[in-house]
Amino acid sequence: METRIAAYAVVVDQGRMLLAHWSEGEYSGWTLPGGGLEFGEHPEEAAVREVREETGYDVEVDGLLGIDSVVHPGAAIGHPDRPDRHALRVIYRAHVVGGTLANEVDGSTDEAAWFPLDAVDDLRRVPLVDVARRFAGLPVRD
Repeated sequence: METRIAAYAVVVDQGRMLLAHWSEGEYSGWTLPGGGLEFGEHPEEAAVREVREETGYDVEVDGLLGIDSVVHPGAAIGHPDRPDRHALRVIYRAHVVGGTLANEVDGSTDEAAWFPLDAVDDLRRVPLVDVARRFAGLPVRD
């Protein structure tokens, strides 16, 4: 089993949520902007860096929402030849302070977009989105 520590941001503005479209292997879905920490990087710095890379926005972190722990079988994350992955996901609340919406090039995401909060339930999304919405006190339709 491998371990991956990652940091993500819940960015909500004017009733909309910022998401990135994850496209890796055969799997795709909307996710929070964020990703893996670089060696020695603080999770808050990683969240800011990843939001910039995946969405084009500069953000400021407002606070820690929570830490989620989950084990993904290799096949479930689009890599049937890889070992299972224990993911520790540090989730922050953040707000935009600059930049403009842009899609990541040559990364794990291929699109960034704002969605009305009441439309997120209708998206094809990774479970992390709902975990983060619950941490943030946002509505989630079960």
